[in-house]
Amino acid sequence: MNRDFMKEKKRIVVKIGTTTITHVDTGHLNLLKMEKLARVLTDIRNQNREIVIVSSGAIGAGRKALGIKEKPRSLSEKQACAAVGQARLMMIYQKLFAEYNQTIAQILITKRTMTNEISRRNAQNTFRELLHMGVIPIVNENDTVSTDQIQDENFGDNDTLSATVAQMVGADMLILLSDIDGLYTDDPRSNREAEFISCVEKVGEQLAQLSSCAKGADTTFGTGGMITKLTAAHLANAAGIDMVIANGADVINISRILEGKEVGTLFKA
Repeated sequence: MNRDFMKEKKRIVVKIGTTTITHVDTGHLNLLKMEKLARVLTDIRNQNREIVIVSSGAIGAGRKALGIKEKPRSLSEKQACAAVGQARLMMIYQKLFAEYNQTIAQILITKRTMTNEISRRNAQNTFRELLHMGVIPIVNENDTVSTDQIQDENFGDNDTLSATVAQMVGADMLILLSDIDGLYTDDPRSNREAEFISCVEKVGEQLAQLSSCAKGADTTFGTGGMITKLTAAHLANAAGIDMVIANGADVINISRILEGKEVGTLFKA
């Protein structure tokens, strides 16, 4: 499919997975990649496009800061790691984006923000004003008071959250950066015969079929898998939002997608 229409996208939500901004072997933040990410997104903002980031990594960052070697199991331990990690994450984002004179904002939301009409409207107004001011909002669930993402595996490392945020802000593009190139007919890491799927035009009708071949990430520091990304695609497409799953190993892929290049799997609204 010709992707030249991607060049016209003006309001883009980019979901940054944990594996995209951390060293997989150690769980420490990958500062070089985060710096490159800030540069790429600021450059896209300089093209008069609007950017919203949904960033994972708070629990992982907090865990490393606290010296916790094993993946936390108890809810309170995960929340404590999130509280420490979110501050650490935002401090680094602030420093990196400031290098390019780009203002960012932190928005912590809960499931209630989405379901309560007044809260949702207030959040929409805040997003609208920030984007109008040229700010890049960085979103995460407020894990210290809300347990929806931590307890619900289907919430999936902010995948579903990013689709919901895209709906809320009226985005016309959602990009999910993962540790895989896109959707395959099977897990390419264990099956060399797996075929890459470049475009999915009717994810709602094909969800059961796609889910049967979607084998996702299962890392020590991330929680999202391909199933949650398909759910996000279904939510985004139903709201008229195109979505791409692409490999976050090279964050330049964000620019390539918006230039209309065939990168990742496109889920067409």
